[in-house]
Amino acid sequence: MNLEQVDKKYLLHTYARNYVNFKRGTNATLFDEKGDDYIDFTSGIGVVSVGHGNRRLADTICEQAKNIIHISNLYLIEPQALLARKLVELSGYDMRLFFANSGAEANEGAIKIARKYGEVDGEVKRYKIITLKYSFHGRTITALKATGQEAMHTYFGPFPDGFVYAESIEEIESLIDDHTVAVMIELVQGEGGVEPQDKEKVQALSKMLKEKDVLLIVDEVQTGIYRTGELLASNLYEIEPDIITLAKGLGGGVPIGAIMTNLKDIFKPGDHGSTFGGNYLSCAAANEVIDILEEEKSDGTLDERIIYFEERLKEIERDYPHLFEKSVGLGLMRGLRARSSDILSAVVKKSFEKRVLVLKAGRNTVRFLPPLTIFKEEMAEGIKRFRSALDEI
Repeated sequence: MNLEQVDKKYLLHTYARNYVNFKRGTNATLFDEKGDDYIDFTSGIGVVSVGHGNRRLADTICEQAKNIIHISNLYLIEPQALLARKLVELSGYDMRLFFANSGAEANEGAIKIARKYGEVDGEVKRYKIITLKYSFHGRTITALKATGQEAMHTYFGPFPDGFVYAESIEEIESLIDDHTVAVMIELVQGEGGVEPQDKEKVQALSKMLKEKDVLLIVDEVQTGIYRTGELLASNLYEIEPDIITLAKGLGGGVPIGAIMTNLKDIFKPGDHGSTFGGNYLSCAAANEVIDILEEEKSDGTLDERIIYFEERLKEIERDYPHLFEKSVGLGLMRGLRARSSDILSAVVKKSFEKRVLVLKAGRNTVRFLPPLTIFKEEMAEGIKRFRSALDEI
């Protein structure tokens, strides 16, 4: 029985896999068992932020694993405290943090914070949360219901109630009522088509919500940790949310999620928790990831990569108008909007054949999430292969 057969026999069929067996990686280049190289424009769906085989991250993980991997949150965890301080200081927001294991968990925690905020003297007064059409907030039952895509709600009910979906930023205000406690948005919708929100509209929304005492939750699971060019997309949009959620690129591949909030005393012991969340290993890794990316941001290297990659995608948009309507996105969270779902599927399939990895996203979008440390040579080679794929469609 070969490895593909083992996979199909013993694992639930929740993924439409490409059956390639990667054995090692160097930054944005992966190598399979035959030694063939692939340019990775996916970074594990935005997770491998400092690249594959990053020596600094690997050394940090190994060193930490030699000492303590996990105790529990019943005791002080030094790298957790240091990571919380680092994120607060770099973000510029006066907040406290809670660490979880994933983006879905972080969003669940954010919803719990909002719901508790809506209680008065133990009685539920406000509980509704408004999210946007095309949003994606995770695959747990509550996070799935928060997701504004009806196709995601086909099975798994009954769902928790209290979620309202707005067609656009502009519609949100009209949906607020006496039971509304929060609005939850992504500043760039990832699964929803790599679609950035309009900055002025977001700023107006933030101002209006503060006036109405409605919390603003910003889901930065994909946009956070320099993916859009700043530590947080919230920094880029120049707003101050009440709650921010993080995951994906924070650990460089080690699972970790985080909630940041200015509601510093909203939880008391016992209100929330996580067995694995924020343990020694994940927080040690995240501290090193932040250090690496902060250095690359400070010396201008990250900004140069962003400009180069954006220019290459705009050239593709110009050169292949029969395939793509426009380029979208921010930072190194980019997309090309295909003219049909058939074109999208053909592009992703043909790209894989040319050994360049890209992703599908909503609204017929080819999504690009390369490692933030990707070399210019890797970008150039990946774009070359991508163009070769397009030439055959």
